Amino acid sequence: MLQLKQFLLALGFYTRLPVPQSQDYTKLPQAVIYLPLIGWLVGGLTALSFYLADFLWTQATAVILALITGIFVTGAFHEDGFADVCDGFGGGWGKQRILEIMKDSCIGVYGFLGLLLIFLLKISLLNAMVTAATPLVLLAGHSISRLPPLLLMVHYNYARTDNSKSRSAVYKPGPGELAFATVIALLPVLLLPVLCLSAIIPVLTVNWFLGRYFYRHIGGYTGDCLGASQQIAEAVFYLSVGALWTFI
Repeated sequence: MLQLKQFLLALGFYTRLPVPQSQDYTKLPQAVIYLPLIGWLVGGLTALSFYLADFLWTQATAVILALITGIFVTGAFHEDGFADVCDGFGGGWGKQRILEIMKDSCIGVYGFLGLLLIFLLKISLLNAMVTAATPLVLLAGHSISRLPPLLLMVHYNYARTDNSKSRSAVYKPGPGELAFATVIALLPVLLLPVLCLSAIIPVLTVNWFLGRYFYRHIGGYTGDCLGASQQIAEAVFYLSVGALWTFI
């Protein structure tokens, strides 16, 4: 029962999907370990939308509709963080200025260009995939990409000292919780050819460098940094699977 309540908390916070209104959001920090399971749901819905759209339109159109579905389900939660990170680290000098820019609700040139380029990259990669494999790649991509934010939370401290709204979700998962989340994140990848398991290596490597970059500039992470790590991990996964598929 406790696990179900935590999952519903995560579902209500990280997606726009309806959940019972009587949620105790003081327990939200512990619910973060269900992020990869949320990835199953978001990835499953995007995969389904691609599968259905591909019957009627071109693969490129089906890919775009799948991405739109993901944005609709999550409310662009992670994309917003990615754009803020692009603006903050692209236009800010020094920790305080970077944090100030990331807190600004307006999107700047760096954020706009970052979103534009990462979406073009996703569309290009998914459009080039074997059509029959694309739904599974979407499912796996959404699941595995929600593990890197948890790794940042384990290894670094929250960078803001003010009463940020994201502070309510700050939590350091324990070894058992991280192991649970890792297994959940990896399971959909097992649906792909075995060689695709190698795609996990670049995902984790890029996330390690990203964590070091955040630490060097702001001394840790923010909620926006976690969203950016998910988006970057998803794109790196698609890049890696696309490269590996030439050997399958």
